[in-house]
Amino acid sequence: MAKVDVLVVGAGFAGAVVAERLAHAGRQVLVIDRREHIAGNAYDEFDAHGVLIHRYGPHLFHTNAERIVDYLSRFTEWHPYEHRVRAWVEGRLYPIPINRDTINQLYGLNLDEEGVKAFFERVREPREPVRTSEDVVLNTVGRDLYEKFFRGYTRKQWGVDASELAASVTARIPVRTNSDDRYFSDRFQAMPKAGYTAMFRNLLDHPRIRVELGTDFAAVRGQISARHTVYTGPIDAYFGYCYGRLPYRSLRFEHEHFADIERYQPVATVNYPNDHAYTRITEFKHATGQRHPGTSIVREYPQAEGDPYYPVPRPDNEALYKRYAELAKRETTVTFVGRLAQYRYYNMDQVVGAALTAARTILGESE
Repeated sequence: MAKVDVLVVGAGFAGAVVAERLAHAGRQVLVIDRREHIAGNAYDEFDAHGVLIHRYGPHLFHTNAERIVDYLSRFTEWHPYEHRVRAWVEGRLYPIPINRDTINQLYGLNLDEEGVKAFFERVREPREPVRTSEDVVLNTVGRDLYEKFFRGYTRKQWGVDASELAASVTARIPVRTNSDDRYFSDRFQAMPKAGYTAMFRNLLDHPRIRVELGTDFAAVRGQISARHTVYTGPIDAYFGYCYGRLPYRSLRFEHEHFADIERYQPVATVNYPNDHAYTRITEFKHATGQRHPGTSIVREYPQAEGDPYYPVPRPDNEALYKRYAELAKRETTVTFVGRLAQYRYYNMDQVVGAALTAARTILGESE
């Protein structure tokens, strides 16, 4: 039986960050991943045409946490990038998140910021208390904007109506009264200059870290003796689905290259809330800054089956997760961390923060 100080299951953000921190502290770490590559869903690669793409859909890094930036900056330089999105509604592209320009263009108005505030106040449908994603949107911008920009997209993305989802889903998307068309408002917004995969190589490039890819935890969990295990996969899978499966949403990706055009669309991502089976199209060169005579895009098709990407935030799912979390508390030599292991709709910086905290806990360090 192979012996190691720490077994880390998963080579994505959570696993790689914990592995680096523990190796830095002197632990011998084995990282395994069932896929044949590191970086988890953030994995990027050059396609057959030489364009840097994200195999599993766009990953845009943004944060307000300086400590997260400082930590990751040890492993990458940065390409500044502020993400912009448009929504295709009734044959036209509009800024999303909804802002002053969205309102003026959609309704043929010429409102200033105060006018937009008054508009929202007039059209909103007060909800008290705000429990669901539908409540959030109706309470803020009213029925018409909800139907045009949110309801159809939410149904495609999550497979249920917004009225059945926790408020946290649509609460992630701001509504603005000015003309700021950035998707995120974080102080730091950038892409790893050489790509995510290169950053992960640097994270895992340590003499006390060994990486074994194409290795399924379920197949080897009885063959490795570890003083501590860091598990970043689905928490229900770890416990053999003993309480039933936690619902996740998956995605199917349709990549396409265009050799004869430099730009496919005016911004990196265009949402399609009411048209097509896919939710959005992303063109990678906007985000990476790569120069290339052609361009590559990806269309995203949400689906129920396949690799788990998004925990589905609903009260009954949270209740089921808590039952698994109680089991996890009894596993004194196992740390559960990451989007799948903690059943949380984390952004990348939040996963890094959770991983740094987990590593300090394992090492017995205080904040």
